[in-house]
Amino acid sequence: MLAKVLSSAVLGIDAIQVEVEVDIVQGLPQFATVGLPDGAVKESKDRVKSALKNAGYDYPNRRITVNLAPADLRKEGTAFDLPIAVGILAATGVVRDTRLKEYLLLGELSLDGRVKPVRGCLSVAVNSKSAGITGVIVPRENAGEAAVVEGIEVIGVSELAEVVDFLNGARDIIPCRVDLAELFRQQPGYGEDFAEVKGQEHAKRALEVAASGGHNILMLGPPGSGKTMLARRIPTVLPPITFDEAIETTKVYSVMGLLETDQSIIAQRPFRSPHHTISDIGLIGGGNTPKPGEVSLSHNGVLFLDELPEFKKNVLEVLRQPLEDGRVTISRALTSITYPSRFMLVAALNPCPCGYLGDPQHSCSCTPVMIHRYRSRISGPLLDRIDLHIEVPAVKYRDLADRGDGESSASIASRVEACRSVQIERYKGTRIRCNAQMPPRFIKKFCEPDAAGHRLLEMVTDRLGLSARSYTRILKVARTIADLDGSENIHEQHLSEAIQYRSLDRKTN
Repeated sequence: MLAKVLSSAVLGIDAIQVEVEVDIVQGLPQFATVGLPDGAVKESKDRVKSALKNAGYDYPNRRITVNLAPADLRKEGTAFDLPIAVGILAATGVVRDTRLKEYLLLGELSLDGRVKPVRGCLSVAVNSKSAGITGVIVPRENAGEAAVVEGIEVIGVSELAEVVDFLNGARDIIPCRVDLAELFRQQPGYGEDFAEVKGQEHAKRALEVAASGGHNILMLGPPGSGKTMLARRIPTVLPPITFDEAIETTKVYSVMGLLETDQSIIAQRPFRSPHHTISDIGLIGGGNTPKPGEVSLSHNGVLFLDELPEFKKNVLEVLRQPLEDGRVTISRALTSITYPSRFMLVAALNPCPCGYLGDPQHSCSCTPVMIHRYRSRISGPLLDRIDLHIEVPAVKYRDLADRGDGESSASIASRVEACRSVQIERYKGTRIRCNAQMPPRFIKKFCEPDAAGHRLLEMVTDRLGLSARSYTRILKVARTIADLDGSENIHEQHLSEAIQYRSLDRKTN
């Protein structure tokens, strides 16, 4: 007696269809699972046996072989419990195979036959739709997440008996539906606003430029100058997340199990702020069973690294690939997994260990050797990959005492969105979404300065000894400033502003 049930495994953030084959033959009672199962999959035999008995079904006292095909792909997690149980019932004639070929099953079984939530249902629904499968049967808690994908039936279940009755046609279950427009409207705001920030007009302007072009930015200033306060308000001025971006981001959160029970989709740009004690695996992803790191959880959003020199140097160096490529590749003996990681890096640091170098109100107690050692924790190649370096001085009393509100996030966001719309039109037909993602061939096409700009760039490059990467970053930022100014061409004043946002280049040369 042989039965076949469709299921799925998640590799990275994408799903791969798996065929669960169950064969029951005469022989000594035995339950064998083959097809590269991990520990959790092997343990499913005990959960399945108890779930079947406690749900009122007979468990065959014979030799049972479960094959998870393709057999060369490692299978992980508890999501195969439900398809294995249904496969056993189909092999013993309890479940008819009429609907079994049309639906893909996923779910963990409790010992009493309840179906418990699993990870990666969104990725499975996306893959099932592209494979032409009629629908997916998933735990009820995961139904809203999977129903975000239109054009496929999503059947939410809470007990094994429901699945059996549905597959046999004895029970009708209404497919889950979600209102995507309503989900995006109901998303709570960030609860913060640039209007609350006193002073720091120069920093606000730099952050507006960074948000408009998707540029990475580093803020240098003494403790209490407002660096963290400014960083936490950056998401409030970024353009609203698009549906495609939301799906990409939600996939990452889904495979990590970070979606709330009532949360179907990540409908606003994420903001991640890991502590400086984080490991390189925690930041970039990996482990024995590779999982996404903070750079992937920040995909299409903001990654804020406060007190940048306090991070371990090897942790900071692994940021190079995601900053350059927008993705992270983790290689293991059996497979290589790629996670998306296109984020806006926002970093903050003090000018020296005590924090008061150059502050007119406080004296610095650091020696030149201490300052050099502190700054050298951030390598030149990493600094090159950060487009804007700005100084955030201590706020003066008259700014703190001012009772008026500054410019609101909504006002800044309107300009940012208008600037982004210019970029979307410019890069139509490509996968580029903002100026920061421009490849070299587009820099040559869209970032050509005028004659005065060429002379300025030549003088600055020779005087500061800028690297080729710093040179291209200046051009990209100048392109964004020109877009904010409504100018089709890059002029000298746009380049001048872009150059002044390279303060660490000036200090280290």
